[in-house]
Amino acid sequence: MAQAVQVTPGLWTRDFSLYFVGRAVALMGDAMLPVAVTLGVLRLYGSVGVGLVLACWMGAFGGLVLFGGVFADWFTARKMMIGADLLRVVTHLVVAVAFLTGTPALWLIAVMSLLSGVGAALFQPGVNSMIPQLAADPQRANAVLRVADAVARLLGPALAGAVVLAGGPGLVYAVNAGTFAVSAACLLALRVRLAAVVGSQLIRDLREGWREFRARTWMWAVILVWVVYGVLLFGPIWPLGAELVTGSLGEAAYVAGVSAEGVGSVLGGLVAMRYRPARPLLAGAVAMIGFMGMPLVIALRLPLPWLLTGMTLAGAAWAFWSVMWATSVQTQVPGEVLNRVTAYEVAGSVLSIPIGQALAPVVAARVGAETVVLFGFGAGLLGIAVLVGTPAVRNLQAIQKGE
Repeated sequence: MAQAVQVTPGLWTRDFSLYFVGRAVALMGDAMLPVAVTLGVLRLYGSVGVGLVLACWMGAFGGLVLFGGVFADWFTARKMMIGADLLRVVTHLVVAVAFLTGTPALWLIAVMSLLSGVGAALFQPGVNSMIPQLAADPQRANAVLRVADAVARLLGPALAGAVVLAGGPGLVYAVNAGTFAVSAACLLALRVRLAAVVGSQLIRDLREGWREFRARTWMWAVILVWVVYGVLLFGPIWPLGAELVTGSLGEAAYVAGVSAEGVGSVLGGLVAMRYRPARPLLAGAVAMIGFMGMPLVIALRLPLPWLLTGMTLAGAAWAFWSVMWATSVQTQVPGEVLNRVTAYEVAGSVLSIPIGQALAPVVAARVGAETVVLFGFGAGLLGIAVLVGTPAVRNLQAIQKGE
């Protein structure tokens, strides 16, 4: 049996508690927003409008997240995250006012979505570097944040639906702006003061971040697998999965499946609070076998009990892997380059997903959605085999903060 890593007590310090409140509130707002986009933009401008709005956000995020890592070093992660939150307060308030006072132009929603993506790109690289500064136990901190994210995804859509019924999609945008304001206020109240990197240059810092990323075989090996997953698994599973489930079991079954995934995420986060494997990426990769239950039951069009089981396993596996991965990055990468390294791993993780989303319907029209999703299942298992078979990933040892 692998030796457990010693637990460092004292997670709920004043600073971490503030950070947790800010993140939990903002995550709830993020979980509510898709309902506003779907019910607001879709009704006015159809699926083309929704696609444009989402593409603007993803394009800005994916294109600028590398620079966000450098800027977080220059100005400190805390300052960049506060600025990013304030930018998103403004963009969401503009859309909220436009909805509440009339019919907003599509170009206005798209531009605000793009600017919101800029804010996300400036915010996200600092998330990893803040955790080691605020928590003596990074794994437990990541686990409680993952549970908060899962709870938000469970409750957020229902809450958003109620808000839309009460005041329309504009009110959801207004509530979302408020959540970012709370996040900024919590970050502003933190006592931690991070030092900026002095004498830095943009290109040099990007190159240094790339060198640090490339020097860690365990990191780029995982990201290469995730790039393939984005095209073959993560990208296709959501649009095609929704089509297959609603077509065979109905919309209510799809909603139940999404809820089951959220329940699984809570369970996976709770397990990650307690279980501390000596080789976290190996444990996370093995756990990801459970994630593959989702594309399998969807592709085979199995009955509802199987769907709920597969979605619950997928949520639990993803939450557990996410905690193992985030903790490994935060504890294995030196703090002075963590923002930039995080930017590279985030960019590598998400940029291929839109490719999969775009190609999946085209390929499915020729070979069938079931075939595409089942192929993703096979690719998923092969990716796990690659991770387990890569010594740098398999043998990475867990370390405590400060070791």
